[in-house]
Amino acid sequence: MKPRSYHDPLHGAIRLDRSDPVEAVLIELIDSAPFQRLRRIRQLGPAFLTFHGAESSRFTHSLGVLHLARQALRLLETDHPQLSQHRIALLSAALLHDIGHAPLSHSGEEMYGLRHETWSGRLVRDHPQLRDRLEGHTPGLAEEVAVLLEHGRHGSAAIAALVSSQLDCDRLDYLLRDSYSTGATYGQLDLERILAALTLAPDGSLALHPKGQAAVEHYLVVRQLMYRTVYNHRLNVVCNWLLRRAIQVARSLGPARVWADATMARWLWEPEGLTLDQFLANDDLRTGYHLLRWREEGDPDLADPCRRLLDRQLLRAVDVGELSSTERLELLARTRGLAEAAGLAAEGCCGLHQRQSRGYLAYKGGLRLWDGVRLQALEQRSTLVRSLSERVEMAWLIHPVEVTDAVKRLLAESGLQAHRPSQA
Repeated sequence: MKPRSYHDPLHGAIRLDRSDPVEAVLIELIDSAPFQRLRRIRQLGPAFLTFHGAESSRFTHSLGVLHLARQALRLLETDHPQLSQHRIALLSAALLHDIGHAPLSHSGEEMYGLRHETWSGRLVRDHPQLRDRLEGHTPGLAEEVAVLLEHGRHGSAAIAALVSSQLDCDRLDYLLRDSYSTGATYGQLDLERILAALTLAPDGSLALHPKGQAAVEHYLVVRQLMYRTVYNHRLNVVCNWLLRRAIQVARSLGPARVWADATMARWLWEPEGLTLDQFLANDDLRTGYHLLRWREEGDPDLADPCRRLLDRQLLRAVDVGELSSTERLELLARTRGLAEAAGLAAEGCCGLHQRQSRGYLAYKGGLRLWDGVRLQALEQRSTLVRSLSERVEMAWLIHPVEVTDAVKRLLAESGLQAHRPSQA
């Protein structure tokens, strides 16, 4: 039987062999309707409005994660052949790790209030096209993969870490892929050296040989830079705020005042009762179509965020992370007053987006170095990694362009120099 090939822009040809029982199952999973839906889920949500090349899908990313997991396992099996018994579980989990994503990926989770890990586990357990293929290979495999996806747990700590950890195959692929698609060239990784450095600690957990320390330090720095400049780009923050605003307004107005087809109606007003088919029926196409309809026919409070997104008439965002929580709230109140004075509905165009970030969690699944004699936490050997463990407070004041100059004056009164809003 001819192998199945996927020509990936990052990894080259990803080949699967039907004569291999494990890879035959993987091909069947790829051909399933739940996995094909991932072609209609953007990897970076609305980031294409900031980085015009950010059009790749969760389908493409998931194939990349499978490819890296297969490479990592082959390298580890050389010295640890016992890991081969977990091959089907690892590769299935790597392939299906994003099967439960909502429309627009992580943006959709925030919009609709869902957790993709929960839905991934549920789909693997209950959707016949996934469950039956896994159970047909090994009874109990569907539950094993579901637990791995939903809770990050597995009988082999190393297998669990390859799927979900601070250095898993998911992160390795998305940093490379998102860097490629957005043009953020500093997002390159020494992938070959990182994978070659993987080993098992005496307790069976995943560890790194010290020869890979520099490559892993570079990876952690790249991850921090990607979060700062891509994932938390100020315009991406604005787009996510507008998306959440649209869904919030639609839900508050209710079905009597908002047009929605049967699927979207369940997502908006009965999300706790979503069936598998209703969950899978929503993707970027359906959500995007509703944004179009709401822009044309919706209540003004609903039409406004949809128009701003679809026409890319975005709000501005200024970094106010240096201000205290009280100062941010005072600034927001004054900014809303400015918007109202300009004849705008302040609630729909002024807001605060706040979050905390830490580049490396040393004490929660932290990385360890093992040279065959000594097991040591990475941060103990690396001052650079220790510096990445500091918590960073991030906050943006979102406001309309009409009050930008006045907001700058308010910031100057607070002793904070406004960062220039991006025009990307």
